[in-house]
Amino acid sequence: MNISETWLMLLAAVAAAVLSAGLIWAIRPLLLKHTLARPNARSSHRVPTPQGAGIAVIAATLVIAGAVLTGIETFDSNLPLAVFGATLFIAAVGFADDLKSIPVLPRLLLQAIAVGAILVAAPGELRILPEMPLWIERGLLLLAGLWFVNLVNFMDGLDWMTVAEIVPVTAAMIALGWLGEFPQVPAIMTAALCGAMIGFAPFNRPVATIFLGDVGSLPIGLLLGWCLLELAWHQHLAAALLLPLYYLSDATVTLLRRMIRSEPFWAAHRSHFYQRATENGFTVLRVVSEVFLLNLVLAALAIASTKLQSTAIDVALILAGAAAVAFSMYRFSRPR
Repeated sequence: MNISETWLMLLAAVAAAVLSAGLIWAIRPLLLKHTLARPNARSSHRVPTPQGAGIAVIAATLVIAGAVLTGIETFDSNLPLAVFGATLFIAAVGFADDLKSIPVLPRLLLQAIAVGAILVAAPGELRILPEMPLWIERGLLLLAGLWFVNLVNFMDGLDWMTVAEIVPVTAAMIALGWLGEFPQVPAIMTAALCGAMIGFAPFNRPVATIFLGDVGSLPIGLLLGWCLLELAWHQHLAAALLLPLYYLSDATVTLLRRMIRSEPFWAAHRSHFYQRATENGFTVLRVVSEVFLLNLVLAALAIASTKLQSTAIDVALILAGAAAVAFSMYRFSRPR
């Protein structure tokens, strides 16, 4: 990536941060009246807190990324337009769910429509495993995308938790774009998303004065999932697995444990490892700080995998990342 493109990514991040923070400040009084999240037995907060800051985060991401890309890019496919449209659609679904809970099955169907729109728009030559029939690969990607959208939502249950995940992951993708290992369009998108989350961070620091809400967590999951898919499509599967490895591991292991115990795994709960940590003597700030540092380690491993380009090294790096994640989850599950 040349110097001008690097500056465009930095400009996108800074502009999105400013716009996101400004929009949150502007809409918070309205959200206080209409979208209060009241504490319950499963909540991590203790006082009614407005949710819906995701409106500002997603608006800032799409407006800034769209403005930058319109000025520099002639699209060869409908994929970027599908990503923008699907993001707006799933944000609307999330906002409706914030206002009045949508039943599980209709919610999953609407989410699947958003994920499917991106996969349908993607050119057929974009493949992870060319040996596999395209319809099987895209079907598996639909399920994976649906799971990723929901796991980001599931993991958004602690002040600064989503910031501690999204900022390091998107920053790593910005670095990969600068190194020429990541396409320009998703690199600009991740820069804008990174900036928008930084703009949100001051309002969500413990104790948070506002939450993302489903209007934020669902489209963030969709955007991040698409960017990770772009990494995998461009022969960086190890990096695509390493970057979100903590979120993937915590959410997936928790889901499997609840299913084995015949618990209603679709319902809200407090059994994620990061939630158990706060019950085991970890402060909120300690939990999110450790997750942030863990994600920096995973980001370094992911970047290394793109430069070393060795299957054996990729396996070793994934094992190292998995060990680091397992150690963190073990610590969170034990009393201090």
